[in-house]
Amino acid sequence: DVFEQPQRVGHKKIEFHINTDIPAVLQINSEKEKNNDLYSATEEISNTGFGRIFPAPSSNDKMETEEEEDEIPSEFISRRDLEKNRLSSEEMEKFSVFKNYEPGDPNCRIYVKNLAKQVQEKDLKFIFGRYVDFQSEVERNMFDIRLMKEGRMKGQAFIGLPNEKAAAKALNEANGYVLFEKPMVVQFARSARPKQDANEGKRKR
Repeated sequence: DVFEQPQRVGHKKIEFHINTDIPAVLQINSEKEKNNDLYSATEEISNTGFGRIFPAPSSNDKMETEEEEDEIPSEFISRRDLEKNRLSSEEMEKFSVFKNYEPGDPNCRIYVKNLAKQVQEKDLKFIFGRYVDFQSEVERNMFDIRLMKEGRMKGQAFIGLPNEKAAAKALNEANGYVLFEKPMVVQFARSARPKQDANEGKRKR
């Protein structure tokens, strides 16, 4: 008796008529909310202590320097260090060793003078090794350092490089480089070709 018995009625059909057009008032409100959200989000970003965080640029710098230096291994001097410790042309004029400087005739051997007492072959390899492709056996074998430590030739060295192009690059970049507080004077070595020609001439006779 407490609960009313449901009256049996035929199937009722329930329909919803929903209008897809959002009233203009609601649209304006929703846009305002969006703008407020954006504004508060940007406020939060600007209020934070670190500001906007960007990826560290050092990795990009490294990539650029590697490209500049033709991916030269770190066991050799970088072009940046060469330029940093090199005398400018104005400074070179103040040193008597550069007074009558002539680079000489291009060839694959270079002559280095005005070297400090403590310079060793490894120091010269550190500088001039950057002009050699050590993955190539031919270039590796052509790379040759002869450092004079005694007698009149003391403080001088002859360095054999793979080709004239490498020697010219080495001359341009390393001439005037200050090694152990002394600027190096880099020239093309005088070619030994004329002597060979003379010997060949003697043989022909």
